[in-house]
Amino acid sequence: MKWDVIIIGGGAAGLFCAMEAGRRGRTVLVVEHNDEVGRKILISGFGYRVARQFNLKIIPPAPALVPLTLNAQDLAVFTPLSGVSIPAVVRCEGAEFAESILLTHRGMSGPAILQISSYWSRGKTLSVELLPGKNAHEMLAKMRESDAELATLLGFHIPKRFAQTWCDLYAPSKPLRGYSETEIGVIAERLHNWQVTPVGTEGFQKAEVTKGGLDTGELSSKTMEARRVPGLYFIGEVVDVTGQLGGYNFQWAWASGFAAGQYV
Repeated sequence: MKWDVIIIGGGAAGLFCAMEAGRRGRTVLVVEHNDEVGRKILISGFGYRVARQFNLKIIPPAPALVPLTLNAQDLAVFTPLSGVSIPAVVRCEGAEFAESILLTHRGMSGPAILQISSYWSRGKTLSVELLPGKNAHEMLAKMRESDAELATLLGFHIPKRFAQTWCDLYAPSKPLRGYSETEIGVIAERLHNWQVTPVGTEGFQKAEVTKGGLDTGELSSKTMEARRVPGLYFIGEVVDVTGQLGGYNFQWAWASGFAAGQYV
């Protein structure tokens, strides 16, 4: 049988393209290497191989919206806290997300980490604000004459177990009256800008999406057709478009598939 359109990949983008093309009366064949269509938005790499055959520009692909891993020294400290969630603001490369961090047996996850992973690359350091919306220096200064221990005070704002562990690492807990003004300043700065350097990610199998892929400059933004290869279209995950959490990547898959389906 002769097909008008052959679609490689039966994910969200491929299925939407197939439905739209079929609605227009085109005969469509969908080729999918999994035993079922519509599975998690991860790609096989076939689209990259096709793009390379036509010398189309590819931004190196990498896992995105993915948990980050820590080195052995940090894991020895934080693994016992696996499952603890901490409200925070996480920053990297000019991006910031005010959501929660989840400590895991391999490193860090949770919404803030998944979001920032799209901006992080190996060797980069994360800046973590542990008391979002609070002035740490002002809070500690007001309690300078208190007999309350630092870990106890922090435990009113962040999980107690994490507060104790963090103090053990950076500011051995003692009554607040025992800290000098300089020490209070150092502690406040570290609470505002806790530096964490991940060593990697948990990879594509744990990633929600892929960042990188076919450069958008190679495609028509209206039809998704390759500008230099008439009749060849790229949609969905294979293209260098990455959204944040909240359904945006599905929206991109559906929208790009729909757009191409109107022209194939």
